[in-house]
Amino acid sequence: MNGYYVPVGVESIEPDLFPDVALYLRSGGNYVLYKSHGRNFSKQDAVRLMANSIDFLYVSPSDMEVITKYLEENAERLLQSDQFDGRTKGKIIYQTSINFVGDIFQNPKKVGDIDRSKKLMENLLLYLSSDRDALSSLETVMTHNYYTFVHSLQVTALSVLMHAEAYSLAHDELVDVGVGTLLHDFGKTFTPQQILNKTGKLTEDEIAIIKRHPEEGYLYLKENTRLNEISLAIVRDHHERVNGNGYPRGLKRTEISRSAQVGGLCDVYCTLTIDRTGGKALPPYLTIQVMRQEMKDAFDARLLDILEGLTCTEETQQLVL
Repeated sequence: MNGYYVPVGVESIEPDLFPDVALYLRSGGNYVLYKSHGRNFSKQDAVRLMANSIDFLYVSPSDMEVITKYLEENAERLLQSDQFDGRTKGKIIYQTSINFVGDIFQNPKKVGDIDRSKKLMENLLLYLSSDRDALSSLETVMTHNYYTFVHSLQVTALSVLMHAEAYSLAHDELVDVGVGTLLHDFGKTFTPQQILNKTGKLTEDEIAIIKRHPEEGYLYLKENTRLNEISLAIVRDHHERVNGNGYPRGLKRTEISRSAQVGGLCDVYCTLTIDRTGGKALPPYLTIQVMRQEMKDAFDARLLDILEGLTCTEETQQLVL
C-alpha cells in the first residue's frame, strides 16, 4: 500500500470523532487537499460531499495506521447503531476489512495477532446476520480499492454465507472459516510483485512460483500464529479440486476439507466476477455456467447449487434457460 492514497467512505467518517488527518479528493489521477490536519470533519462536510455524490475521500498512506486503529476499535459500535442503514454499514465493514488485509499484507508479522483477526470476523458476522441484503451492499463498494484486498473480503463474506447455508456450524467455527478465507492468499506476500502485477502471459517458471503461495502461506501461518486447522486448511488447500487437478498436493474429493472446498469455490467465483484488468467482469449467472461447464467436475455439485442460489436472482437464472 506504500505510495497509494487509500479511499475512506464518507459515510464511515463520523463528524467531530474521526481522527485528525488530512483528507483528499480525487480528481482524475491527482489528489486535491479537502481537509487539512487541524480542522475537524464536520456534519456540513458530510452533507456537502454526499449531495455532490462524492462517496469517498482519500487518506495518505502515512496516516493509515491511525485510521485502521480507529475503525477497528469502533466498528462494533457503528454496526450496532440505528443511525446507519445497511448500505452504510456495508461501507464500514468493507473499509475496516480491507484496511486490515492491507496492513497484514504490508506487514506479515502482524498476522500473529489472532485476537485482531477474530474481532474483525465477529464484526463481519454481526453485519452479515443483520441484513439479508448484506452481500449486495458490500458489492456496491467493491470497485474502489486494490484487487487483492477487495478479493479477500468478497471471498470471506461469500464463504461465510455459503457455510451458513450448507452446514450447521457453531459460531466459533464460522469465525475460523472467516479468518481462513480472509487470509487465503496470504502466501502471495512472498511472491515477487513483478509476477503478481504482470499483465502479459506468465512463463512456466512464473506459474510455478505463483503455485507455491498456498503452501508458503500455510507454513508461515502454522509457525507464526495460533490459527487452528480449519483456518490453515483453507489457506493450504483452496486451489485443490475435487477431480484431483488442483494444487499444491493434488487432493481429491473428501481429502479436501469442506471449508477448503467452499473457500476454493468462492475464490474462483469472486475472481471471475471482479473486473481486474479493465475488461468486463462476468455476471453471476454466466460465472456459474462457466464453472459448471468449462471447469467440469472441479467443484462439488451440491456446493455449486448453493452458490447459484445465493448469487443468482430469479431474473438472471431465467436468462440462462
